[in-house]
Amino acid sequence: MIIRERDRAVRLEQEGPASPRPAVRSLAKLITDVLAPAYLLTVMLLAVGWHSGHGAGLAWAAGAAAGAVGVPMTVVVLGVRAGRFTDVHVRIRRQRAIPLATAIACAVLSVVVLALLGAPRELTALVVAILSGLTVGGLVTIWWKVSGHTAAVGAAGAILTAVYGAPMVPLLFAVIAVGWSRVVLRDHTVAQTVVGFLIGSSVALAIFLPLR
Repeated sequence: MIIRERDRAVRLEQEGPASPRPAVRSLAKLITDVLAPAYLLTVMLLAVGWHSGHGAGLAWAAGAAAGAVGVPMTVVVLGVRAGRFTDVHVRIRRQRAIPLATAIACAVLSVVVLALLGAPRELTALVVAILSGLTVGGLVTIWWKVSGHTAAVGAAGAILTAVYGAPMVPLLFAVIAVGWSRVVLRDHTVAQTVVGFLIGSSVALAIFLPLR
């Protein structure tokens, strides 16, 4: 009986309850895919890179994105092809250890390289903030499947508002769309999306603002 209940819990985590209407699910999947953490972090790095040094800053940011985002994403894609992960969003909590550990290691390496090579301070501060958010989120994920999507969109909205000012505030409303999509797809509960946002936005600002 215990084994049967455990198998049922795993199946629900993989498949979720009954799916919503196809049109609603398609919209939710589109939002989840387009506003995936890898894309949001890359855009945030490039935007801050531009702010910190225009063309030269963009070059630094592209390098940081390749190391801190590109390498972990490659690990996930290869893992999906090998059957180790369910999909690129890694829906199963216990499968997230390797991607998170890889992302944290790559972020640490990126910070070291940026600091040693004299990258713009603002960009280095951003990568430290990303590293901090990954670490906190990773620790929570050991026990609870917190949303990486809302953490990323929360961090992006908070950081870009801090850098570019009031015109970026509407980006924070993207959190609602992303959170809705994760709940509709049965990948997270409302609480998990809210906590993800709080971790992403608060950790990012707490680290980025003093270091920039």
